[in-house]
Amino acid sequence: VARHRPSPLHPFLMARRAVDATRMGDATFSKMEKVSSELFSLTYGAMVTQLLRDYEEVDATNVQLEKMGYNIGTRLVDEFLAKAQISACSSFSDTAEIIAKVGFKMFLGINVEVANASSSEFSLTLSDNPLAEFVELPDLYSKLEYSGLLCGVLRGALEMVQMRVECHLVRDVLWGDDATEIRVVLKEILEEEYHDDDD
Repeated sequence: VARHRPSPLHPFLMARRAVDATRMGDATFSKMEKVSSELFSLTYGAMVTQLLRDYEEVDATNVQLEKMGYNIGTRLVDEFLAKAQISACSSFSDTAEIIAKVGFKMFLGINVEVANASSSEFSLTLSDNPLAEFVELPDLYSKLEYSGLLCGVLRGALEMVQMRVECHLVRDVLWGDDATEIRVVLKEILEEEYHDDDD
């Protein structure tokens, strides 16, 4: 497992980076086209309902939501990098701040907090989750990872910038928790592959 070195930044400088990322997220969000949050939530809910009908079991639906998110993430990263115009992150915890303060703000319009960040893992805590608005899970679907799409988006986007990660939901407001929490663990820094045009 490849690991980043822990950032030697003083806590004051790390806090300043988080503030800068928050400002960057707000500025980028102001330039994005907006969609009604109600329309977004209801459309997502209809998609999850259809997946449950098609796959007929919660575990298979969870897998499909994560796969869909992965495919979205692999494409979304290009727009993120083009519009946010960020420089390379110096550490994995720096990456966490950019995802939380810029990425989530840019695409979902929400503020996300980073917790338990280290050189190889971090948690993202969503106190507001637009995917879960207007949703209550019946007991039959109590194990549904309704927001699992977000885990896939993170996995796909980070893979496109050479980081293989594992993401999973730790807590979810739909499971009765006070917030939604996603845990991200760095497994490997991928080597860039270069292809010769003559092949």
